[in-house]
Order: sequence, then structure tokens, then C-alpha cells
Amino acid sequence: MAELDLSHADLSGLDLAVGLLTGTVLRGARLVGTDLYRAHMEGAVLEGADLSRACLTKAILDEADLRGAVLVAASLGSAALYGVDARAASFRGARLNGASFLDARLEGADLTGASVRETSLKAVLDDRTRVEGLTGTVFGPARLEGSGPPHELAGPALEKWLNSRGAAVQVLGSRPAPRTDARADRASGNVHDRPYPPAGTPSTTPTSTSSAR
Repeated sequence: MAELDLSHADLSGLDLAVGLLTGTVLRGARLVGTDLYRAHMEGAVLEGADLSRACLTKAILDEADLRGAVLVAASLGSAALYGVDARAASFRGARLNGASFLDARLEGADLTGASVRETSLKAVLDDRTRVEGLTGTVFGPARLEGSGPPHELAGPALEKWLNSRGAAVQVLGSRPAPRTDARADRASGNVHDRPYPPAGTPSTTPTSTSSAR
């Protein structure tokens, strides 16, 4: 299914485990309760898609477009989310244990009631990012953008920022650096720990097909 245009398709409840959806356009699609365990979804366009209750455990979503996507009560345990654009996405009640939001964009995202455990949150946040009821443990640092100049939040500062907004999160010490050959070893779930993109960098996600349970 790689690079197909499945915009607005209804794939709810299907078994797409270990599927190849690299670069697939699923804009506005319904994937409610869909099994995407270990699916390869690098560069997939999921803008506005409904993935409520979907299983994305150990899925690889590097550089996917999740803007405005609905992932309510979805399972993203140990999912790889390097460089995803998840602005205004809803992760309400999602299970994010062990997920890697490395260099991800979470401005305006809703993480209300989500659970995290040793989750990498090296992401861009802003004052519209909702974290009420977010519980568990995360690795930072995150970058805060808003009315003032962007700045990094790490350790106690990140913990204070999250918990002052209704979370109950502990920020852990630095996570060991990923392997340098990680992008060639995606099956292991490792990804490169690359720098943040510059503030205001436009998304390069393609907009057409040309481009433990």
C-alpha cells in the first residue's frame, strides 16, 4: 500500500499489522480500531485522519504528517515518531509508553489523560499544548515556542512546566544516545537524535502520491 492515495477511505477495524504504508496518503481517512502493529508508515500523510483506538504499537511513523489527526485512546507503545508534524493532533487517553517523539512538533496537540512511561519528549511544545492528566515519565529536553523567543526546557524546568498545566509527570535524566546507524536499522525502532528544525521551518511532508501489543 506504499504511496497509494487512500484519502477519506474507511479502513476501520482492518488488520494492517506489519503493513507497508510508506508515503501513503491517508488524509481524512478513518482507521478507527485498525491494527497497525509494527506498520511502516514513514512519511505517511495522516492529516485529519481518525485513528481512535488504533493499535500503532511499535509502528514507524518517522516524518509522518499527523496534523489534526485523532488518536484518542490509541496505543502507540514503543512507536517511532521522529520528525512527525502532530500540530493540533489529539492524543487524548492514548498510551504512549516508550514512544519516541524525537524532534516532533506538538504545538496545539492535546495529550489530555494520556499515559507515558520512559517516553522521549524531545518535541516542540507551546502554550496551546494540552497536558492535563498526562501521567508517567518522560525524557527531555523539549523546546517551548510561543510569544517569546524559543527556549529549551529540561529536567526540573520541563517537569514544572508540564505539571503546572495539570500533568503528573516525572522528567528522567538523559536517555542514552541512539546508535549512529539507527536509520538503517528501523526494525529495531532506533532513530537518529538530530537537532531541532529551525523555528518556523515549513513542513516538507508530501501532499500527493507523487511524492508490545
